Amino acid sequence: MSGLGRFFGRGRRGDDGPPSEQEQSGERGDSASEEPNDPEARSRRERVAEEIQRERERALAERLAAERHARDSTLAKLTGWTDSHCHLQYSPDESDAAELVERAVAAGVRRMVCIGTDGPSSQRAIAAALCHTRSGALDVDVYATVGLHPHDARDGLDDVLAVLDGLETGSPEAGRVVAIGECGLDYHYDHSPRTEQRKVFAAQVSLANERGLTLVVHTRDAFDDTLAILDAEGVPARTIFHCFTGGPAEAERCLATGAYLSFSGIVTFSNAADVREAAKLCPPDRILVETDSPYLTPVPHRGRPNEPAYVTLVGEAIAKVRDVSRDEMAQVTWANATAAFGLAGA
Repeated sequence: MSGLGRFFGRGRRGDDGPPSEQEQSGERGDSASEEPNDPEARSRRERVAEEIQRERERALAERLAAERHARDSTLAKLTGWTDSHCHLQYSPDESDAAELVERAVAAGVRRMVCIGTDGPSSQRAIAAALCHTRSGALDVDVYATVGLHPHDARDGLDDVLAVLDGLETGSPEAGRVVAIGECGLDYHYDHSPRTEQRKVFAAQVSLANERGLTLVVHTRDAFDDTLAILDAEGVPARTIFHCFTGGPAEAERCLATGAYLSFSGIVTFSNAADVREAAKLCPPDRILVETDSPYLTPVPHRGRPNEPAYVTLVGEAIAKVRDVSRDEMAQVTWANATAAFGLAGA
C-alpha cells in the first residue's frame, strides 16, 4: 500500500458489497488491539498526523512559489529592463549601434536612455533615439538627453542651448528628449576648473526646472557642492544621481532630496562593498539600473566594451544584494524609470 492510504488503514474496498462478518470482526479486532490510552499507538498516530501536515505545507509552499514565479515572469515579459544611462551615439557607425540594440533586445532590454555630454553628442543622442526606436519584432524605445558633462564645463553652454532651442514643440525630436544632463561636478579629474563646473551645473539645474525635464546628475568626489547647488537652485521634481558611487551615508543624503539613485556595473566589482550597501538600503521606488556603456563593464565581462545588454547583469547583482528575484528587479526598475523620466503610458 502506498501514498496516504497507508496512513488510513486498509484503503478503498472493492465494489462487491458490504464487508463480511469476518472482515467486520477483523477490523474490530484491529481497533480493539490499540487501546485508547496506549502510548505507543498514540505516538504513532501523532507521527502520522505530523507527516501529513508537513507534506501539505510543503505542497502549498511549492504551489505558491510556482505561482509567484509565473506571475513575475509574465510581468517581466510585459515590461523588461530599462538601461537608464548609455551612450549609443559613441558607436563608430549606425550599424554598430544597431547591433548593440539588437543584442539588448535579445537580452530583455526594452528601453534605453541615450545620454548627451555636450552639444554635438546630444544631437547625436537624439538622432540615435529616433533611429533605433521601433515596434514589432524588435520592440524597443530609445530616448535622449541634452546636457554638458562637467569635464567640458569650460566650453560653456552655448551648443547645448542651441540644441534645446532647436527642438520644435511636438516634433519627433522633441518627443524623444526626456532630460537635461548629464551634468554636475567631477572633482576627481578636474578637467574643467571647479568654478566653471559649479556655474555650468547650476545653469543646467535651472534649465531642468524651467523646461520641466528630468535632471541627470554626475557627481564624483563632490557630494557636498553638488547637494549645495541643488539646494540653492531647487531640486527638479525628477532628479537622478547617475552611476551612484557613494556609500550608505551619501545615499541617504541624496535620497533626502527626493532623487533616484541609478546603479551601474560598479555594483559587480569586488571592491565596491559600499556601493552594494547603498543599493541595498535604497527604497524600492527610487532605484534604477544603467550601464553607462561603453564604460564600466560589469563582471564577468571586464576588459570588454560595455553595452546595454549588460544592464541585466547589473539588475541581477542588485537583486541578489536585496534578496529579490531577477524578474521583480526588472519590474521595479521599469516602473521607476517610467516615473523618473516622465514616460507616462510607456
